[in-house]
Amino acid sequence: MTQPLPAGLLDPDGDLYVFGYGSLIWKPGFAYAARHPALLRGFHRRFCLWSREYRGTPDCPGLVLGLDRGGACRGVAFRVPASAAPEVLAYLDAREMISDHYQRRRLPVRLLDQGVVRQAVTFVANRQGQAYCREMTPEQAAAAIALGRGRMGPNREYLLNTVTHLRRLGVHDAALNRIAALLPAGPTD
Repeated sequence: MTQPLPAGLLDPDGDLYVFGYGSLIWKPGFAYAARHPALLRGFHRRFCLWSREYRGTPDCPGLVLGLDRGGACRGVAFRVPASAAPEVLAYLDAREMISDHYQRRRLPVRLLDQGVVRQAVTFVANRQGQAYCREMTPEQAAAAIALGRGRMGPNREYLLNTVTHLRRLGVHDAALNRIAALLPAGPTD
């Protein structure tokens, strides 16, 4: 049975908004009423979390994206009707909060197609967590991603799917594009 929705997670318009900046863009895993291009200020998308299960192993960890402090991030805001919000939030918590990788936050995002600001649930990198990695060069990130393979598949697939779907949104993420360009040729290229 789904738990009741914690207070304060719905936007004042009565719906739940979920901000996706990585795999949620291309694999949300939940039903939604609308999908909007969105901008979050104060955080940027970065490969800053070691993945020892989903996109790597304990012996050969991969990297996954997190929202890290500073800058801005373009992604997608999914609108979920309030009636489905508890179920969607339970799904997201089970997907994203299985370790100390992320902190669930409610942050303002601008819906770029409507010019309005909505309060959205998103998952920010936990800088105090064991999975958090400090700055690394694009070369170091590409090397880890090239080798990473976990329960959800190759780490390179995660990066390349994210880059592809960001391009479809008209988003040029220079940092991700640089890492992708540094990947050695592989089976999915």
